[in-house]
Amino acid sequence: MTLLKWIPWRFFVTRVARANGFLDPISFLSKLRGFAQPSEVSEPVELLRAGVLFHARGLINTKAIQNNLDWVWPYWVERQFNPSDLSFIPRAFSFSHINLTHRNWTAVGLPDVPFYPIVDPRGLVTAIYDGWSVDFWLVARDGRKLIPSKLESVGQKIYRKDQDNLHIQTVCEEHGWTLQSDVWMQLLDHRPTCVIDLEVKSEPDCDLVVVIRPYNPEGISFIEKISLKAGSASWMVNEKDKVFFSEAPGRCVLANYKDGDVLHLLKESVHREEISCPVSMATGAALYHLDTGRKKLQIRIPVLDELEWGKTPVVERTPDWTKEIATFSRLQVPDATILNLYDTAVTSVIMHCGDEVYPGPYTYKRFWYRDAAFILNSVISLGAVDRARNSLRIFPEKQNRAGYFLSQEGEWDSNGEALWIMHRFWKLSREPLSDIWLQSIEKGARWIIKKRLPRDLDSPHAGLLPAGFSAEHLGPNDYYYWDNFWGVAGLRCAAEMLENSNGPVAAEFRAVADEYLETIQKSFKKIPDREARGSISASPHRRMDAGAIGSIVADFPLQLYPAGETRLMKTLDWLYDHSCFEGGFFQNMIHSGINAYLTLHMAQVYLRARNPRMWGLIDTVARLASPTGQWPEAIHPQTKGGCMGDGQHVWAAAEWLMMIRNLFVREENNGLVLGSGLFPRWLQSGGALHFGPTLTPFGKLSVTFEPQTPDGIALKLTADWFDKRPPIEVAVPGFESFQIKTDDLVFVMKPAL
Repeated sequence: MTLLKWIPWRFFVTRVARANGFLDPISFLSKLRGFAQPSEVSEPVELLRAGVLFHARGLINTKAIQNNLDWVWPYWVERQFNPSDLSFIPRAFSFSHINLTHRNWTAVGLPDVPFYPIVDPRGLVTAIYDGWSVDFWLVARDGRKLIPSKLESVGQKIYRKDQDNLHIQTVCEEHGWTLQSDVWMQLLDHRPTCVIDLEVKSEPDCDLVVVIRPYNPEGISFIEKISLKAGSASWMVNEKDKVFFSEAPGRCVLANYKDGDVLHLLKESVHREEISCPVSMATGAALYHLDTGRKKLQIRIPVLDELEWGKTPVVERTPDWTKEIATFSRLQVPDATILNLYDTAVTSVIMHCGDEVYPGPYTYKRFWYRDAAFILNSVISLGAVDRARNSLRIFPEKQNRAGYFLSQEGEWDSNGEALWIMHRFWKLSREPLSDIWLQSIEKGARWIIKKRLPRDLDSPHAGLLPAGFSAEHLGPNDYYYWDNFWGVAGLRCAAEMLENSNGPVAAEFRAVADEYLETIQKSFKKIPDREARGSISASPHRRMDAGAIGSIVADFPLQLYPAGETRLMKTLDWLYDHSCFEGGFFQNMIHSGINAYLTLHMAQVYLRARNPRMWGLIDTVARLASPTGQWPEAIHPQTKGGCMGDGQHVWAAAEWLMMIRNLFVREENNGLVLGSGLFPRWLQSGGALHFGPTLTPFGKLSVTFEPQTPDGIALKLTADWFDKRPPIEVAVPGFESFQIKTDDLVFVMKPAL
């Protein structure tokens, strides 16, 4: 090791690069880092690894797609490579070809089963994680075709059939033909299996074609070999993945890369039982002749464990969707869109919140403390205590010896988030803290204290956490207020949780938290004031830009300041005026799209301030949902398809749940505020509004608002308080606000004058 440090590697790298006419990588990296504040972690290994894999596939896409545009490609390629489409992206100097315009897909699954077949916007099914896909076509003998990925529009929805499994239905229509697929996951012999029901209607003498495709919604996924037996009702892909048909196809056609897409061989009568492709771009088609023009077919694909090559996992416990959904708060509003999005968000959160919490079924199928904290906040607040407890159980296990809640290096917000959500669970469940948790809490708080920079530095960031990449979408490495506000909240939460078991340590943490917040506030004076004018930028070194969205975390969800605090409202109004597009927050950095969950963060701050701008932001997020009720991490401003991250972003779903909950019931000033965000149109509809039961720090509560004649509204409470009734303000828009000072359960509200 000493020898490796002694050898002048930088000199050799520079000399070799220059000798071969390359840009000096040492000099280049030095210039690149000049755009960020000096940091001990420039880029986390996890992100670098993910980025390399992502663009490695993009390079393969570059070679495979643009030279074979006579193939049938997934929906995003058909759009992104079409010069007449808004999604079109020129390719001349693109390093790699990746999905930047339609990152939309929806998972089907079961509670506590961490495997997620996904369906794209045109019904393409990827049953196995990051694997190949199955598509479905109708082809007539005269050459007419119905190919879903080429259609301008289709019908797609998500639903629970017979209140049981979660289904995605895609209906494609052209030439008077209809091709309908219904996809879900079920346990067969305790093993997760993706099931696809097909139902088609066409004129006679057409073929239903089930095709195996060497790609998925991210791009190429290699198929080296496809094999079958004559008359068999099953195929084998890559010698490990099985595809079962409810009946044997009339004929099968296989092709390798040299042959081209199997689409062009459908009329050939050559029969092959097996094909191998040296380029790993094999395709296969199973054809079913439609003598009467109608057909029903079922396809089953066992779901494999991506960590154990070729193995199908065994699930011992039979999941129950109805039972799991019943643990969450029930919503009743006279608004079908809002209601459907709420119900869909509940299923999305349940499906991705098991032993580990995943913010997505595909691109983001991994654990981050940040996403987990926001997702679990919705799970706890809406009453699913058992599910939250199970997920939180692993938090201390992932903490390292130094007390760092580590999901990836360089994230200085994770400790604050972990302590905050552990505190939230403790406050809302009133469950006693175990010794393991108490030890973890103290270690986590001390890590925050030790990680802070010295307070006597001659710098705007004195006393703050080191520069880091923070929430990744805020910009280059910097001393982000986002990290530091979480640090203050984490210390305060730790102090309260340790109060009964270790009073002196609790007092220490509380005092440090107060000093820490004062230090942050002093740094506000150093913010470049050309545009800030009293608002809070992303860091003391930054001018106002879209990264300031991270600073409003001090209001939501942390409530470090009173509602409507001047600096935070100036920050929010600046973002509303300068960083919104078509009514939603547009993040220029990294995401380059409209963010549903960040738009909802803005709405939450406006809700606390009782500013009607909240309703427009909420309606924007509802409008941007996909037909299956999902939000990608960032939304393309023109195509309205996903342009960043996972196509089904569970953090966004969780924020939708918390937004709806807080419209009805929210915590404020050690009490509760009821109805302060109810839409006027709901109140004017004449229908009853209901939410609950929801957990609060004071106990369990359900609220119902029912219209009374002529203009009044009756508020009905169902409460199970931990102790005595807390202070409660009823603040329904358009009606007289009042404090509940009795233990009555029914109150009549009159319109405000």
